[in-house]
Amino acid sequence: MRLFKFSIALVLAAIPAHADKVDEAVQKGIKFLVRSQDNRSGTFNSPNRKVRWAAVNSYPMTSLAVMAMASVGHQPTDPGENGEAMKKGIEFLLRDDPRRRRSRGYYGIDGSRMYGHGITTLCLGEMLGMGVSRQQNRRLRESLEQAVNLILSAQRQRKFNARHVGGWRYEPTSNDSDLSITVWQVMALRSAQNAGLRVPKQNIDLAVKYLERSYQSGRNARGEPTNLKSGFGYTPTTRQPGFATTAAGLLSLQVCNRTDAPEVIGAANWLEDFDLRASERWFYYGTYYYSQGMQKRKDDDPNSVGSRQARLARETVERIMLNLQKANGAWDGTNRNENDVGQIYCTSLAILSLSVKYHFLPIYQD
Repeated sequence: MRLFKFSIALVLAAIPAHADKVDEAVQKGIKFLVRSQDNRSGTFNSPNRKVRWAAVNSYPMTSLAVMAMASVGHQPTDPGENGEAMKKGIEFLLRDDPRRRRSRGYYGIDGSRMYGHGITTLCLGEMLGMGVSRQQNRRLRESLEQAVNLILSAQRQRKFNARHVGGWRYEPTSNDSDLSITVWQVMALRSAQNAGLRVPKQNIDLAVKYLERSYQSGRNARGEPTNLKSGFGYTPTTRQPGFATTAAGLLSLQVCNRTDAPEVIGAANWLEDFDLRASERWFYYGTYYYSQGMQKRKDDDPNSVGSRQARLARETVERIMLNLQKANGAWDGTNRNENDVGQIYCTSLAILSLSVKYHFLPIYQD
């Protein structure tokens, strides 16, 4: 069984005796998620139906909600409604879905495509070893193995352009790649690897090369980026870096143990000067990666560049997120893109962004 850095003291820290504003906001958010769960199916449903896969019976929405709860110390074995909600959510992910059986374990069959598959595979990897029984842990492993094999198969698809090799796109058979989908697959593979599953090194290396090609900079004769204050684009041919893609590229390289790569340093430098606002396109998606990635820059020296960047990011995220939370504990989209996806998505990513103070999920532990 997988070993975790969990303890009774750590779990109790999820509801501290003297909660600060972040603790209180997180727990209000968790209560909203629990209230939003369908007790029969175990899904966490968004009332917004503009995006089909974000509405009902959604694998990625349920996965995000389960990970949000785990990120602040809750476990499916906990007594009470939080543990019960996680247990039901995991059971939904493991249910016998004929569509998934026919597609070799593909979780994107609900319309979420490879986005949903990567998110759900990441959740399975993070939850492995946290099941309520040996049987549930066995089923978690079996589903995770199938999901990982599909990711590896999708990466091997012939690409129309060599610059797209190593990445992923919307479908398992896509012949091109983009960074926003690739990063979920990278996170999922690393989580599975951390959980003890075999993920060939060559697949991680190919993904890293794709991420590096997406970093917007010229290269010297040794292939190193010459601009150490830049970011990642949507594809290797994108001319300008974006907030969400830069934050996603930063964290993805870090979880692949490229913590001192010039692309990581350059992205962190670029993000340090970025004026983050709630109106930013794909704000919650980008802030999730920004919060976790910049926190990984922290080191033992509180005066170092990395520690300064981590401190600034956490202060920025907490300030913005606390102002955005609704009275019912939820977070709403700040623009049309994420408003259409719904409150489960926004609330889960908000909690995952604030959870850097806890660092319970294995994928974020150094």
